[in-house]
Amino acid sequence: MNTDAYGLWSLVLINSAVFIIFAFSFTKPKTPRDWRSFGAFSAFIVALFTEMYGFPLTIYFLSGWLSEKFPGVDFLSHDAGHLLEVMFGWRANPHFGPFHLLSTAFIFGGFILLSAAWKALYRAQRRQGLATSGPYARVRHPQYDAFVLIMFGFLLQWPTILTLLMFPVLAWMYVRLARAEERDAEVEFGERWREYAACTPRFIPGHFTGNKITR
Repeated sequence: MNTDAYGLWSLVLINSAVFIIFAFSFTKPKTPRDWRSFGAFSAFIVALFTEMYGFPLTIYFLSGWLSEKFPGVDFLSHDAGHLLEVMFGWRANPHFGPFHLLSTAFIFGGFILLSAAWKALYRAQRRQGLATSGPYARVRHPQYDAFVLIMFGFLLQWPTILTLLMFPVLAWMYVRLARAEERDAEVEFGERWREYAACTPRFIPGHFTGNKITR
């Protein structure tokens, strides 16, 4: 079996650092709440690249089932780590497979949204106002939407047991952080915030639960 695809800890460090620094450049966390959301995303990224290049924990756990269902596949090769491509019968270069291409769209889309959200938030903070322009005109928490899109994209590209378990936990954490931010915003901006929240959904554009703030 080809073990050269793993144990590449320098690639784990480099790739983790690149994506974490890239995200940091857009979010620039300041408050403890900012750091919690950024730290959770960073933990997801480290766990992902640890299995992608370091130690294939998921492959080892599922090796018996995978070998039985997909005989002849070298699951310690890097290409076979793209499990969705393997499971759905894609045998060409996995980097051009449907799940990998879709994951790239989610990841890049997430970073584009994160960048646009940060710019709108930065402008609002400079004038000590409420962010309601750009992505904030469509949803109240585009930055958390962006983190979820990026993580989901990585799950499509390289699903692992640990990141699959982390994903719903982190998504729920972002929901709780969003609610806490809304309580602070309502205290700070009062009626202006309530008017904004009444006509702007929390996470999903065009999704409303009524003409009042959802909690």
